[in-house]
Amino acid sequence: MPRPVMDILVKPAGPDCNLACEYCFYSGRERLFPGSKTRMNGEVLEIMISQLMTQPVEQVSVGWQGGEPTLMGIPFFRKALGLMQRYTRGKTVANGLQTNGMLIDKNWAKFFKEFHFLIGLSIDGPEHVHDHYRHARGGQGSWRKAEDAVKRLMDEGAEVNALTVVNDYSVNFPEEIYGFHKSHGLNFMQFIPCVETDTHDPGKAAPFSVSGEMYGRFLCTLFDLWLADFSDGVPTTSIRFFESLLFKYAGFPPTECTLLNECGTYVVVEYNGDVYACDFFVEPEWKIGNLRETPLVLLMNSERQRQFGLLKADLHEVCRTCQWRELCRGGCIKDRLRSPMSANLNHFCVAFKMFFPYADARLRGLADDWKRKQE
Repeated sequence: MPRPVMDILVKPAGPDCNLACEYCFYSGRERLFPGSKTRMNGEVLEIMISQLMTQPVEQVSVGWQGGEPTLMGIPFFRKALGLMQRYTRGKTVANGLQTNGMLIDKNWAKFFKEFHFLIGLSIDGPEHVHDHYRHARGGQGSWRKAEDAVKRLMDEGAEVNALTVVNDYSVNFPEEIYGFHKSHGLNFMQFIPCVETDTHDPGKAAPFSVSGEMYGRFLCTLFDLWLADFSDGVPTTSIRFFESLLFKYAGFPPTECTLLNECGTYVVVEYNGDVYACDFFVEPEWKIGNLRETPLVLLMNSERQRQFGLLKADLHEVCRTCQWRELCRGGCIKDRLRSPMSANLNHFCVAFKMFFPYADARLRGLADDWKRKQE
């Protein structure tokens, strides 16, 4: 039986964005779509939703990303919701949207609350951290509008997660960033380590990349901050990486794809219906088709998607004998294949080898406590 498409990332505005963040891994993707306006039309939208919703599954998840998806405007998303309702066949649909917050006004906040969108807001922390790399096209900082977006979303009662990039600058401020998020009610946090290849020297990491050693220190400090905020054995803040690890310690599949044995558990749909294997691999080599020509479920089960998924199992020899292999599984393949380190060794291998010995006993204890409570 073919594997269903349970999760998709949709880029309705393609790579178009109203910011020019220096560390953006998606900048430059415009070259894939020369001479066209990167906006998803009604035909592609309906084909995508009908293919997704008519599968024999009970729940699907749609993540709207970019670029900047709010450039599409609220009417586009109302149309998407109407199509989901038309084709639903009793399914539960989980909608999430990642935004830089620049266009979030009261109307957007009300819309997200009304239709139960989970919002991932890209905010790197306090102003000096956030504005270090997250600039508008004119060079001015974007923090003020991002903070305003937090307040508007919170005031309307929308669900908001903080999406925070850890770069060579922000890595120095784990306490300040964590405290900032808490003070703004952003108790659900995801930290994304940044590494890209230097465009001028492919043998080096880009200057804004965080080193493995610094990221390891960041994780250890963050872990202590997270544990310090437990109350009666229960976390009062959520950090996705730590909670995903807890799932593994407790014997369940992790919630973060970087910790899975294989990749290829979702697909990415661009504005024109092109389908790619992964958000970090929207490039010609990993285009697996177009949903106007081949249904999503067939693309999900294609040989090319299978080949992509198996890349993760091709571990570096260092990983094969590592005591932490079953936890990290070599990490995200983006951080392996684009690492300036030796071939296929994760840029953050050093970080994991610092963090796992530091946190292992306490993570085991937390998992054991949780399992006892379930008995």
